[in-house]
Amino acid sequence: MEIYPITSLIILLTAIFAYLNVRWIKLPTTIGIIVLALFSSLLIVLAGYLLPVFSVEARKLVANISFEQVLIKIMLGFLLFAGALHIDANKLKKEIWPVIILSTIGTFISTFLVSVMAYYLFQAFQLHVPYIYCLLFGSLISPTDPIAVIGILKRVGIPKSLELKIAGESLFNDGVGVVIFLTILEIATSGMSKFSMADTAVLFLREAGGGILFGGIIGYLAYFLIKSIDNYSVEVLITLTIVMCGYTLADDLHLSGPLAVIIAGIIIGTKGKHDAFSEVTRDYLLKFWDMLDEIFNAVLFLLMGLEMLAIKIDPVVMIIGFIMIFLVLLARYLCVLLPVSILRIWIKFEKNAVAMLTWGGVRGGLSVAMALSLPENMHRDEFVLITYIIVIFSVIVQGLTIGKLARNSN
Repeated sequence: MEIYPITSLIILLTAIFAYLNVRWIKLPTTIGIIVLALFSSLLIVLAGYLLPVFSVEARKLVANISFEQVLIKIMLGFLLFAGALHIDANKLKKEIWPVIILSTIGTFISTFLVSVMAYYLFQAFQLHVPYIYCLLFGSLISPTDPIAVIGILKRVGIPKSLELKIAGESLFNDGVGVVIFLTILEIATSGMSKFSMADTAVLFLREAGGGILFGGIIGYLAYFLIKSIDNYSVEVLITLTIVMCGYTLADDLHLSGPLAVIIAGIIIGTKGKHDAFSEVTRDYLLKFWDMLDEIFNAVLFLLMGLEMLAIKIDPVVMIIGFIMIFLVLLARYLCVLLPVSILRIWIKFEKNAVAMLTWGGVRGGLSVAMALSLPENMHRDEFVLITYIIVIFSVIVQGLTIGKLARNSN
């Protein structure tokens, strides 16, 4: 099937599921859509026993959608930029150390802890997965993506400082997580015999540091262009150009596209809102990006639900996946607890910051996309199934209960 009919069908399903959710189910939009998509996938699997052709065709359709390409190459830049627009750099400065430490050191700690636990868990089930591949799994499952619960957090009225910590960390550790994953993937592909700590450090710094620098350049370029005119349609077009061309160019230059658009979004969102946007532009631009963010998130969660049709099911690996849910949460708790305990010496944290940051660290589509991008010889099928189980639990269970935890914390 060609790309336009596939895209049309995806939008149709997203609209139908979103309507059903708003009309009757009344869950947060993204969670409601993924629940309906999962239910539909289950019905298709069951229908396959009566009408095998129907199930086969549905699986072929899903298999034709390159989820990892759609998310990493197309959607991710838009989603990160839309989130970054709402981050005020002046307020972020007050939370900068928790955000930086949690999104960098916290992500490294989580990657290491998860990889070690996964390695020994595989050994316990007589599955011999090399440690370097477990390290890849640790890197892809560590980035958090609390986009699905940010709306809930706002409604229950958690402290703005904590909300900023969660949002800021999720944005930056998405970018950092992708860089860590690509760095480890490069080592795994080239072989440990060619591994060099110095070369790895240079590769990481080039990707991360170069992405931040490049994002600053394009962010300020967009800011000065926007400041020189007063036409909301052109100003929206400039931000679209920054995201699409900036993300693509960063990728071509082997820099971190996610970090580039995050920095550009923060610059435009902060400086633009203060002294470049007119009231009309601010209203149109923010509403445009909020709407784009909602649509892309809805489509993303639909695809995540339908992706179940393309995943190879293995009972042993499923058991490992259910165990890994708790091990990943344990790793998340430790990688939050350790930095926060040290930072409390200088910085004041909210009463239940560790619990909120742990449970609010929802895994999302980025983890699934990175797992799907692995070569088959790196135990992709096993890691995809395990990642999928963790993400579904994270989005539905953590996403639906974070509001209650937030209310109890107040």
